[in-house]
Amino acid sequence: MSDKIKPQHLERKAILYIRQSSAYQVTHNLESQRLQYAMQDRLHHLGWREIDVVDEDLGRSAAGLVTRAGFERMVAEVCLGKVGAVAAREVSRFARNSWSKSVGSWTPC
Repeated sequence: MSDKIKPQHLERKAILYIRQSSAYQVTHNLESQRLQYAMQDRLHHLGWREIDVVDEDLGRSAAGLVTRAGFERMVAEVCLGKVGAVAAREVSRFARNSWSKSVGSWTPC
């Protein structure tokens, strides 16, 4: 286990955010999906017992005014202090607009 992971992180759930930006990617980039879902094993190995897989945004772009319910739910749970870790294959999977780039600077509550 990493020395950065403390008991207070493991007491909360981990969120695994899985996303691909288009319907084409969802149907044709199956290896990317497999690798993203496989991160669940890594979170278990690091000590998390409860892992919430957020994948309802598959095929939804972050461009424009598209609502991503999974992302919004994830942010709400982090802000409520319910989450000890958020994992994603690429940080760019969170979003690309200026508001959500600040996600990279979040620290545990």
